[in-house]
Amino acid sequence: MKLTGKVHKFGSDVDTDAIIPARYLNTSDPAELARHCMEDADPAFPSQVKQGDIIVADKNFGCGSSREHAPIAIKAAGVSCVIARSFARIFYRNSINIGLPILECPQFIDEVEAGDKLEVDLVRGEIKNLSRGKTYLAEPFPGFMQDIIDKGGLINYVREKVR
Repeated sequence: MKLTGKVHKFGSDVDTDAIIPARYLNTSDPAELARHCMEDADPAFPSQVKQGDIIVADKNFGCGSSREHAPIAIKAAGVSCVIARSFARIFYRNSINIGLPILECPQFIDEVEAGDKLEVDLVRGEIKNLSRGKTYLAEPFPGFMQDIIDKGGLINYVREKVR
């Protein structure tokens, strides 16, 4: 699966409160969560993000609470993938569970800028920065994890397996 989108870049230690502020956790509606995604980290993000865009961050993205609302808000906002130097463990797990592709690629982070256009091949773990003409390799997902993402999350994956 190949994804193409514009970069929205964030720093280190972006916690789940910055991804979806706690004041909006009275809803589980993905569309409502999307309207407030990343607004405490970048107030313009909800109005500027477009379908297919990509979040790029430094280390420890998704730290903080274990709320599943964070990756749901990101996915519902139209973000096709998150690439970071590293992820908080529970955020990583929650992202896979809801079908949000995430990739760790430490060497890439220092050479990408907000607004760059990327093409990401999830199967190969290949990240092409089309704006700068550079290609990077991230660790691709094992087959079963890619299947979960392709099905839109763990629940859809299990439903299909049970059928």
